[in-house]
Amino acid sequence: MEGVPALALAGVDKSFGAVHANRAIDLSVAQGSIHGIVGENGAGKSTLMGIAYGYYRPDAGTIRVDGRVVEISEPQDAIRAGIGMVHQHFMLVETFTVLENILLGAEGGALLARGEAEARAGLARLMAEYALEVDLDARVADLDVGAQQRVEILKALWRGARILILDEPTAVLTPQETDRLFALLAKWRDQGRTVLLITHKLREILAITDRVTVMRRGAVVATLETARTSQAELAELMVGRRVLLKVDKRAAVPGAEILRAEGLRHVDARGIERLRGISFAVHAGEIVGIAGVAGNGQSELIEALAGLKPLAGGRILFKGAPVDPPGSADACRSARARRIAHVPEDRLRMGLVASFAARESAILGYHDDADLGSGPFLDPDATRTRTNRLMEAFDVRPRLPELRSANFSGGNQQKLVLGREIDRDPELLIVGQPTRGVDIGAIEFIHRRLVDLRDAGKAILLVSCELDEILSLADRILVMFDGRIAGELPRAAADERQLGLLMAGVAAAA
Repeated sequence: MEGVPALALAGVDKSFGAVHANRAIDLSVAQGSIHGIVGENGAGKSTLMGIAYGYYRPDAGTIRVDGRVVEISEPQDAIRAGIGMVHQHFMLVETFTVLENILLGAEGGALLARGEAEARAGLARLMAEYALEVDLDARVADLDVGAQQRVEILKALWRGARILILDEPTAVLTPQETDRLFALLAKWRDQGRTVLLITHKLREILAITDRVTVMRRGAVVATLETARTSQAELAELMVGRRVLLKVDKRAAVPGAEILRAEGLRHVDARGIERLRGISFAVHAGEIVGIAGVAGNGQSELIEALAGLKPLAGGRILFKGAPVDPPGSADACRSARARRIAHVPEDRLRMGLVASFAARESAILGYHDDADLGSGPFLDPDATRTRTNRLMEAFDVRPRLPELRSANFSGGNQQKLVLGREIDRDPELLIVGQPTRGVDIGAIEFIHRRLVDLRDAGKAILLVSCELDEILSLADRILVMFDGRIAGELPRAAADERQLGLLMAGVAAAA
């Protein structure tokens, strides 16, 4: 089989109505290699991998695995062909155990006990061979994100994957967990297996892949030997122009205190304490970054500050005055009236309504504005006018206010939400994961707008799992672990290794 690609797609074409997602794609992935795929949001990467894994059927083209033409019309066909996929948003049933998730759909017949016993033995071997330790009897809901990812990889291995597709696999990992994952992928490659890696992190592409394919507007524009390219070249190929990879900003000039959190505590519906006495302050004219692996209290913190989650203790001060109790009926309305804006971490769950037209998502939370209508009735022309203005100012594409929010790419959805909040000229912007799943061109745009807002004297609280983003944007950095502030550092004293250790709870800032 030497010289025969592990996976080859030829002339793959796919349209969704008027959207031409893939345009006669040719892709060849060598046996025993790690092959990167990069491109802007909407470039067609996910559609192409969805075709390879059986989520979509191509309108034209062929798929070959190990040189043989295969028909892949559903994921089970891909699994039988030896293709596995680990999704950015894990496809796990949180109330099931690890073992139940791995066996789901592959139980081994009616005798479940026999299938379970065989699975335990086989999974023990896989965990030992690939250093993928996880408690098979633990509930997935009780695992951290790194362990959940190991479950997804184990599930693919258990089902016989020789070709593994990974979609944004490091989005919620610490640097140390990323190193561990890359060591696993290198071992997988050395054993002659094949990996396709979809990521927006060009540094990771350069660190781990052998070749990289760049997509733009549904087509392949280049496939390069990774050792012979650079971040700058890849970014320019992705976007079609030169991209500023480094945030250009002057030193912060902090002003008056805008936000103060004192001893914040939050207990969730299951009685678990998610915030354990959080205290900090944010001043005008500065960006305070909060780093941490997802699940360590950052989400609860920013939702409490935005008025959404109730507190079990502590208080929040805005410009020296206590705010309405978070979680109360008027807390969010009061926050907006004080010019506190909030860009939520999950744009699809909290930032917009997928089934709404863009002009409706663009006014969420501000639909009572006098210029948008009278009484309970909105003026469609007024909402279109505002949305057109936001789309122009924040480069939202396509500029179609009537298009369903779900039909925009992730980066354009994010720019729509960000535009809606920044348009209010907030004194405090609370922003969670501003560039999660966003392409490099949109990242450059979003970062520039956040720095401009800071330079205009506004206070920004930024939560991000991306250490590059925290290190690029923040003037001061707080690290959260297990519901507490594990450390606080000025940007000049912070580096990725130190932050990663704080995020993992194995170090404390001096």
